Amino acid sequence: MDPIVEVVAALLGFIGWVMVGVALPNRYWKTSTVDGNVITTSTLYENLWMSCATDSTGVHNCREFPSLFALSGYIQASRALMIASIVMGTFGLVTSLIGMQCCKAGGDNYVLKGRITAVGGVFFILQGLCTMISVSWYAFNITQDFFNPLYAGTKYEIGEGLYIGWCSGTLAICAGVCLLFACKSNSDDNKSAYPYQPSRGTIYSGAASRRDVASTYDKNAYV
Repeated sequence: MDPIVEVVAALLGFIGWVMVGVALPNRYWKTSTVDGNVITTSTLYENLWMSCATDSTGVHNCREFPSLFALSGYIQASRALMIASIVMGTFGLVTSLIGMQCCKAGGDNYVLKGRITAVGGVFFILQGLCTMISVSWYAFNITQDFFNPLYAGTKYEIGEGLYIGWCSGTLAICAGVCLLFACKSNSDDNKSAYPYQPSRGTIYSGAASRRDVASTYDKNAYV
């Protein structure tokens, strides 16, 4: 495997893992579209954990969701997927670092290190998929309520937390794909044929010819 590809993929995976940690506690997963009049201007915004409001004076008031079972199903699923994404990213970072050629933790068995790196790539892909499913599902419900003319509640728009999540998922998937393709190309190179070497029969025939020459020389020497 190319060490440069390993370093670039590990760097992309690390950035994606950090961005998941930034997106998860971000308060602006969705924001309100109507602020009210000039005097009582307020902005509503929510994430997976709480609902907040800010007024024209800059005072923020946040209220955590009281019960897990009282939440909508997509919020519960998004929570679980985001937490699973962080766990997968952690495993991906550890396995990819151990499998890198510049790391001595995995020994000098490069075949084993390549397989470990491939496992890290799989973890990165799973991290990206979990993140993408979580934020896309959350965004789908936002747009569904926004464009529903019969929806009487507060209509929200997509917040910055979702964009961070999409970027994180993209980076994680790119890192995993790079690791997998690099390991596959390395295994294909190892399967290439060895250079041609003469067979044992040829060696024996050469040895026999040398014996014939030696015997002839000995006979001529006594004449």
